Amino acid sequence: MEITLEKLKQEDAVKLYEFELANRDFFESMVPSRGEEYYNLSNFHINHKALLKEQADGHSYFYLIKDKSGSILGRINLVDIDLSQKQGHVGYRVGKNYAGKGIANKALGLFLQICREKGIKQINAQTTTNNIGSQKILEKNEFKHISTSNEEFEMNGNNLKFVYYKWEFENR
Repeated sequence: MEITLEKLKQEDAVKLYEFELANRDFFESMVPSRGEEYYNLSNFHINHKALLKEQADGHSYFYLIKDKSGSILGRINLVDIDLSQKQGHVGYRVGKNYAGKGIANKALGLFLQICREKGIKQINAQTTTNNIGSQKILEKNEFKHISTSNEEFEMNGNNLKFVYYKWEFENR
């Protein structure tokens, strides 16, 4: 499937809200919930505007993963960007109907190119011990496993740990 990455815009708010709402249960089966407030439409619009400001200020990059018709398949971002260290933290999610089809892997590869063009040298990632798919995607994109947390947390009746990865551009 052909995909594109498009920088988040104000006019994406409603479609992104619909995407997040439609995939809420799927996402929350793998990562901690964003909380009930996130799914309140007026709060979503406020948060969306805050993300756009954060992006405009250069502290984060927010992109939507879209198919050739413009439908949202997922999202990918780099947050907590430290411009002096040229590093940030990547996060991504692909909707339930698109999981397991190589879309997140392809999107991460494209996103790494964007980050490189913007001068980012190191990208950190974190996932959970139960999210094997995400671990495989990171490893396919040459992220190195750094550590697994010693502390467990409970999510959806499972005891999980966080798994940490890092990608360094200067080694390429």
